[in-house]
Amino acid sequence: MRGADVTQEGLFVVKKTADYVPAEHPLLAIREILNTALRDMDRLFEAMYEERGRYSVPPEWLLRGLVLQALYGIRSERLLCEQLGYNMLFRWFVGLGMEDAAWDHSTYTQNRDRLIDHDAIKTLFGRVMQQAEEAKLLSAEHFSVDGTLIRAWASLKSFVPKDGPPPDKTGSKSNPEVDFKRQKRSNETHASTTDPASRLFTKSNKAEALPSFMGHVLMDNRSKLTVDTRLTLATGTAEREAAIDMLANLPGAQHKTVGADKNYDTEGFVSACREINVTPHVAQNTYEYDTKTGKRVKRESRIDGRTTRHAGYRVSQVTRKLIETLFGDGKQHGATIRQVKLRGQLKVRDVFVLSMLTVNLRRLPKLFAAQTGMAGSG
Repeated sequence: MRGADVTQEGLFVVKKTADYVPAEHPLLAIREILNTALRDMDRLFEAMYEERGRYSVPPEWLLRGLVLQALYGIRSERLLCEQLGYNMLFRWFVGLGMEDAAWDHSTYTQNRDRLIDHDAIKTLFGRVMQQAEEAKLLSAEHFSVDGTLIRAWASLKSFVPKDGPPPDKTGSKSNPEVDFKRQKRSNETHASTTDPASRLFTKSNKAEALPSFMGHVLMDNRSKLTVDTRLTLATGTAEREAAIDMLANLPGAQHKTVGADKNYDTEGFVSACREINVTPHVAQNTYEYDTKTGKRVKRESRIDGRTTRHAGYRVSQVTRKLIETLFGDGKQHGATIRQVKLRGQLKVRDVFVLSMLTVNLRRLPKLFAAQTGMAGSG
């Protein structure tokens, strides 16, 4: 029998946003992990909003919204807030009830400095990873490190001389044409007027240098989770400097190892690792690029047979390559760090930390489930 095409809705509907969430939806486990972390941050939120005035949008809602944006690769906060108006799954995740109105996208602009000043996103990352540590998912000895370029929200046209007149512009004011032919640009002589903190950088001699930042990750080799992050200016030494900083901040006095690619095979990095009781399981770099001749020439690796003869070195060389999946997930699925849409090093830092947090949140439910299954079978 044909059903009636009734377009008039009922006057009263007794339903909650949770009624629209499928029973096996992956966001259920992610939200539970996230809510546990947010409850541990209650004192921080009290300090963030200690001044008197009208009630704000709860910071828990704002942070869940940012995580949701990174999880689904929503391209802007404006679009996120639009979807919160009609997407029941999203409304349930952030905490909005059926009768609650979604907040305006400008709320993020108004609260971003507050989140940065109190290091809220970095703290949230730490609270989530504390759950992984309590579940004994993390190793205290074996790690990998690497860095990735993050395209800044600035164009090559915005790089002008620090001293002297800017280049001639033609065309429209909003999108002018700038002639850079026969002009040499470098970070020493030029800076971006759009994002002065960005730097011209490339990791390949065959690719163009673009306005960039550099994100760094320390990965736990057992769980393949990010345990620490850094966001730095894009320089030739930033990867090694950030790696030493993260390794030095690891808790515990026990001996540790770190896997890394050929870029870390330098005297400075190897020596710095050994000074902090870390064995550098770095890929051997036996060639280097001669800037004068433009050819590859042989060099002596700083990693010798005392390190490479051990089976642990070979294991680290296999495992350290998996760190690329962290960057791949953040750039492909989250789409937040391929090119950021915020300007300034502190804002880009929070975007990078949030991206690595969401990569961990995608993986943690399965790791928790496997750990629980092992405990149950034992």
